[in-house]
Amino acid sequence: MFGNTKTYEIRCPVYGFIHFHEWERDIINHKYFQRLRRIRQLGGTDLVYPGAMHTRFEHSLGVMQMVTTLYDGIIDRSKEILVDHSQASLDFNRMLLRLAALLHDIGHAPFSHASESLFPEKPDGLKGKYTHEDYSALITRKLFKDVIDDNRLLYNHGITANKVAGLIEGSQEAEASLYWRDLLSGQLDADRMDYLLRDSIHAGVDYGRYDWRRVSNTIIALPVSGKEEQPNFGVNAGGFHAAEGLILARYFMFTQVYFHKTRIAYDHHLQETLSTLLPDRQFPPPTEDCIEDYLSWDDGKVLGLLSEGKGGEHGRRMMERDHYRLIRETPETPQKEDIEKYERWKERLGELLRYEGRADKSWYKADSLDLPVVSETTDRKVRPLSELSGFISKINPIQQIKLYVAIEDRDEAIRRLAPMEDY
Repeated sequence: MFGNTKTYEIRCPVYGFIHFHEWERDIINHKYFQRLRRIRQLGGTDLVYPGAMHTRFEHSLGVMQMVTTLYDGIIDRSKEILVDHSQASLDFNRMLLRLAALLHDIGHAPFSHASESLFPEKPDGLKGKYTHEDYSALITRKLFKDVIDDNRLLYNHGITANKVAGLIEGSQEAEASLYWRDLLSGQLDADRMDYLLRDSIHAGVDYGRYDWRRVSNTIIALPVSGKEEQPNFGVNAGGFHAAEGLILARYFMFTQVYFHKTRIAYDHHLQETLSTLLPDRQFPPPTEDCIEDYLSWDDGKVLGLLSEGKGGEHGRRMMERDHYRLIRETPETPQKEDIEKYERWKERLGELLRYEGRADKSWYKADSLDLPVVSETTDRKVRPLSELSGFISKINPIQQIKLYVAIEDRDEAIRRLAPMEDY
């Protein structure tokens, strides 16, 4: 495909080796990509699982590797569906997908998702807060423009920083390549497939392991039905159990690692600490004037400020591992009586209650985006995964609430709650 262009490789605990080209190496060596070495993948999770010190750097490389594996498998198994795609367009989309995968997390703040609550609100007329994807798209357009647009091979293939950013954020700048975006953000995407495996390895748990090779060997393209919302990709019948395993891995990793009681406490301390450290109690917005100021923040800068005694009371608690303690929690899927008990807990705890950690997570969307499973019989019948699976539709969304008190208040909190233990 690329003649005699030089390729490189990096060892990886998930895939063995990750391979990349010269133009990708130029991006990897860029100072703002190297910043990802200083952004931990799982925030403060290492305070619970000490091995979880991996960063957005290796995850970004891994997503590039995984999306390539998925893409190549689809091209190999779906020739009759992709018959209208020329070889030039297939080469173009492969290159574009790899670059979007490489840069999809370039806009993460210190400690990754743990600090996203400190992103500023969007301007009037736009809903909600900015996301790390908004930062990633701007950084790609403005700060990686030279390294992408000035590369002769990328130029010859029509690859631009604007198109890469468009694929990251899902805008029309990506044009027809948006068809492939499900491989970056969907029910069966390379981002999720990589982080579950990688987080599991580094945390030292098995909850996130699933048969990714079987998934990548059975994923296929689907005919366009004309519906506004529909998956572009599914799996052959031989891969549906592996797809089930991926969804179960999400569930177990969330309950056992991502929403671990102590990790949630440290996420809160971290958010409060950063709110104290940031000049406006929030990160700068993703604008051309502010983006380099935003990128000056990384885990090392925050930890350095904490070592100087800055960060207030919550910074002290982080440094001394004096985190808030869980005192009560609802079931994962609370019923009416559980919510009533939670309200009584809050009333009895009163001023001792320091923090409420809330989970609101759904594992699978059994709707128009239900993952299609294609039979291997001659009729190639398509059925949704939720219909075939004996348990996927039975996994309830988590809406758990965890209540925390300071360790110095724990005995008093237990005393106040004791009268409730019998009802």
